[in-house]
Amino acid sequence: MYTAKDGAEFPVHYSLFTVRYRAASRRRGMTLIDTVVGTALMLVVFMGIAAAFQLSLDVITNDKARGGAIALANERMEYIRALSYASIGTSGGIPAGDIAQTETVTLNNIPYTRRTLILYADDPADGLDAADTNSNPADYKAVKVEVSWTSRSGTRTIALTTRVDPPNGMEIACTPPCGTLAIAAVDSASAPLAGATVNIVNASVSPAVDLTTFTNVLGYAYLIGAPAGSGYSIVVSKPGYSTAQTYSVSAENTDPNPGNLTVSDGQTTVGTFAIDILGAKSVRTWTQILSGAWEDPFDGYSKIATSTNASVAGSEVSLDAGQSAGEVQSVAIAPIGLASWGEASWSASVPPDTLITYRIADADGTLIQDANLPGNSTGFTTPPIDLSGLSTTTYSAIRLDAEMSSSGAGLPSIDSWDVQYFYGPLPIPNMDFTLQGSKTIGSTVDGAVYKYSQTFNTGAGASVDITGLEWDTYSIGINGASTGYDIASSCAPQPEALAPGGSVITDIHLAAHTVNSLLVDVHEPDGTPLPGATVRLYKTGYDTTTASDSCGQAFFSGLTSSDSYSISVSAAGYTPYTSSSVSVGGTSGLSVTLN
Repeated sequence: MYTAKDGAEFPVHYSLFTVRYRAASRRRGMTLIDTVVGTALMLVVFMGIAAAFQLSLDVITNDKARGGAIALANERMEYIRALSYASIGTSGGIPAGDIAQTETVTLNNIPYTRRTLILYADDPADGLDAADTNSNPADYKAVKVEVSWTSRSGTRTIALTTRVDPPNGMEIACTPPCGTLAIAAVDSASAPLAGATVNIVNASVSPAVDLTTFTNVLGYAYLIGAPAGSGYSIVVSKPGYSTAQTYSVSAENTDPNPGNLTVSDGQTTVGTFAIDILGAKSVRTWTQILSGAWEDPFDGYSKIATSTNASVAGSEVSLDAGQSAGEVQSVAIAPIGLASWGEASWSASVPPDTLITYRIADADGTLIQDANLPGNSTGFTTPPIDLSGLSTTTYSAIRLDAEMSSSGAGLPSIDSWDVQYFYGPLPIPNMDFTLQGSKTIGSTVDGAVYKYSQTFNTGAGASVDITGLEWDTYSIGINGASTGYDIASSCAPQPEALAPGGSVITDIHLAAHTVNSLLVDVHEPDGTPLPGATVRLYKTGYDTTTASDSCGQAFFSGLTSSDSYSISVSAAGYTPYTSSSVSVGGTSGLSVTLN
């Protein structure tokens, strides 16, 4: 309402301008949101257009590159067709000729790799190999021209193949003396392996051979017409697989096995090579689980957290004179790398009419409940206190607590107290070790030549990852004289098998090096480690008993070089093992099977 000067009231109506102004105001509040949404939609549309444009460019580019590749392959094929049958061959190939096996060609500013493979082939129409009716397996020449190039999506390839028959259908044998090489590739289970690369090199024959081919679906690569002679070096490989090969005689390998192959005139030489998927191994070096001790001889207050009516004097803590009760509690005992608690013990003086009661508290000083340490609430008066049942996760630190009381003139005192524990394993960084496989490739007068033997270092992280390992059984060796350590245990026990494509972690536990030591590996008949077995090693002047660890191994160090040690190994439910002729010399080992 509107009130006039004379007091009259009139109704007031909003004008159309006012309504439109407010509506416009509301529209201005939504304009920013509309702009963001519209921009996002436009961005999606333009991204789609850009992706479609990029795809179009890729299609056009690949079509252009493919056209060039086909042209280069056809060019090579036409060139081969123009040659006489006898001239069709590759440089270093079987059959030999002037055509390059591999060459790089640039066409329309696109680099291509052109590969030409020409081989003699045996036609089953007249019998294969030895069953060939005319005794000539070189029935025709198989030609393959492959052209590859690199695109945005990776390497692309086109291939053309053809068969070239001899003129007038008359088979032309290879120039004698010559024979056939049959190279078989198999996996670790002896199954045929197709698509394996076979490299064949022999510079001692004429013409010289330097050829790369591939195995067929049956796992074979046949080289008909190979010049007769010795010294054929064969290497069989496949991406992601191990490599198998022949070896030449050398000063480092005087008797290679397998040695280079020999092709005899009119004969077929077969070589079988096993390869499989590569695996990996991680090696970590640690200390053993060792025993440690915390002790307070009460030469001050540095290891006392709290005390009530008790004082340190003269290398002991005692109840204060004139007091009937007192208490002392140690600082928190928190060993680094704690593996398990051992026991608590003490030395004390308890005169008549006095008493000292000992209890165990947690890191905060709260007494541990009886459920975790039976009898702790009542307390202990006779050492030791067995702490082996305490969880190291729940109780990574503990305190010793003693309550002293006197009902007469005597004053009880504690001379010292201690806690035994076990700690480790802790990492040992920068450790050198040798990893050696069991496969051999020959020998010398000094012994076997191993296919794999390498030295590694575990580095600052006390761990090293080793990749590209062939399936084999590997052993880890550590030179105690140079590193200052001996292998006291290994999980898994050495040697350790690595399956094709497998990955294993090997933990090596080390002890201080001594000139003579013995590592005893205790296991079941199937090789399963047997932890907790009692192992006793003894002779005149020496008698030590220990238990096999979680890896089923027991280590004895500081021994003398001798073959007169006796050993007994036993475990509940197993037939004991005994021997009176254990030989020790250097870093020795003994494998014991318990049935």
